[in-house]
Amino acid sequence: MLHTFYKYLVTSELHKKQSHKSMAKKSSSISTLVFLLLPLLLQFYSGKCELQLNYYSESCPQAEDIIKEQVHTLYYKHGNTAVSWIRNLFHDCIVKSCDASLLLESVNGIESEKKSSRSFGMRNFKYVNTIKTALESACPATVSCADIVALSARDGAVMLGGPHIEMKTGRKDSKGSYLTEVDSFIPDHNDSMSSVLSTFQSVGVDAQGTVALLGAHSVGRVHCLNVVHRLYPSVDPSLNPEYAEYLKGRCPNPQPDPLLVEYARNDRETPMVLDNMYYKNLLSHKGLLSIDQELLSDPTTSPYVQMMAADNTYFHDQFSRALLVLSENNPLTGEEGEVRKDCRFVNKS
Repeated sequence: MLHTFYKYLVTSELHKKQSHKSMAKKSSSISTLVFLLLPLLLQFYSGKCELQLNYYSESCPQAEDIIKEQVHTLYYKHGNTAVSWIRNLFHDCIVKSCDASLLLESVNGIESEKKSSRSFGMRNFKYVNTIKTALESACPATVSCADIVALSARDGAVMLGGPHIEMKTGRKDSKGSYLTEVDSFIPDHNDSMSSVLSTFQSVGVDAQGTVALLGAHSVGRVHCLNVVHRLYPSVDPSLNPEYAEYLKGRCPNPQPDPLLVEYARNDRETPMVLDNMYYKNLLSHKGLLSIDQELLSDPTTSPYVQMMAADNTYFHDQFSRALLVLSENNPLTGEEGEVRKDCRFVNKS
């Protein structure tokens, strides 16, 4: 009897110890889980989520394919749209945030950023809404205009012979514009190189990346209004004489009408290809804008010009890296912004 009772006490004590160990183990596991989930829980609590690859994989799995299809279709109808997509990303993302504030029209107290002199010559905004309409048809109120800006630039670069870039998504759209701040964020074509480098550095793009992003000038065209100061009353001595004659032929009027179609191209050899011909032209003193040619004369940027002129793959690699950094500049996420139904207007409250 005593033996049985003793055995019971030992067994009971053993079960208690095992139970305590099990509870301690469970408690430790729960603590570890809470520790790991805490940052995520705090994000949801604050309404903020980071950008991520395949953000729409569940809410709109076909989103990126729809954007790519629309970019392709528009390119074959209007080839210059691909150039517009790249410029849209630059103008939108460098001004405070990648939030599609650029696309807003002047209405209900909002002053559009398109009114800025820095936006002169920008076009094809209406086709952003073509893409948006296709997305709304498939997944209403799901894909943001800010992500359309980013992904259309990515796909547009490919259509121009540039590199494919893996981009994160999850940006939200702003509820306002920043017209009064545009001039302080977007460099002017006559700014000094040090000023341009400082502007890009403020959004995380280094000197090498800045040189690569300016390589986007390889495609598209520039209005004579931004060129004539290098031609009249006398030709800028840094210009190749033959190239200066071409520019005078394209821009014969020292005071061009901004409403007329008077344009010159930076790259006459491969005008619709995003390649390193831009840098080869700089080495031959055929930079269209003052800031283009200054890339070669500035000691900080000149080595990168020479490297990119010698290696198109190197240019593409640096362009991809810099565009990715720019595309992730201070995005609105979670509940910080909204998903506009029409990219031109904020949603009605």
